[in-house]
Amino acid sequence: MGDISISDDVLMRKFCAGDGKAFQALYARHEKPLYRYLRRVLGTALAAQVDEVFQDTWMRMVDARDSWQPRDGVAFKTWLYTLAHHRAVDILRKGGREFSVDEGWQDDDSETPWQLWPASTADQTEQQVFWRNAGQQLLHCLDGLPALQRAAFLLHHEDGLSLDEMTQVLNAEFETVKSRLRYALSKLRLCMGAHLQPIFESENTA
Repeated sequence: MGDISISDDVLMRKFCAGDGKAFQALYARHEKPLYRYLRRVLGTALAAQVDEVFQDTWMRMVDARDSWQPRDGVAFKTWLYTLAHHRAVDILRKGGREFSVDEGWQDDDSETPWQLWPASTADQTEQQVFWRNAGQQLLHCLDGLPALQRAAFLLHHEDGLSLDEMTQVLNAEFETVKSRLRYALSKLRLCMGAHLQPIFESENTA
């Protein structure tokens, strides 16, 4: 059941039909990226809530399995992240703040910092060196973004969702999603300064 050739949607259908191993495969596939997304979108101030939101997301996924259908082009991953994001927004609203900055925060994720950029650059050795040097600063800058802009950046550049998929997760119009992503990139430019300049220039000329 761990075969990566089996799509999420097929696994979800199997789970809905009572196959517990299919759920285990889905969980194993999405556990780390989903947890990482929640930790970074909630930010430093709400770090203590990440485990709760993560567990609640999977519980909601299980409870809603009978209503899930791969219709209208909405993939399982998009649906799962929609559940997670909505729960995270609830926590952010209860927290009474959109963002916080903690200069002492260190991301302890075992994943490499260059995963904060699209997968197309992840295999380039020079980019890997860049992210080893600048990754922690980028995480610090991300923590300073308004939550919805931070979510847009993470969903697109870390989790690989398209703008259309992001409209589902963020429950926002296409142009709104584009604006949030644009503002996030603009603020990251200012925060990172010269560290990010080569990357942004390469993306703008791509």
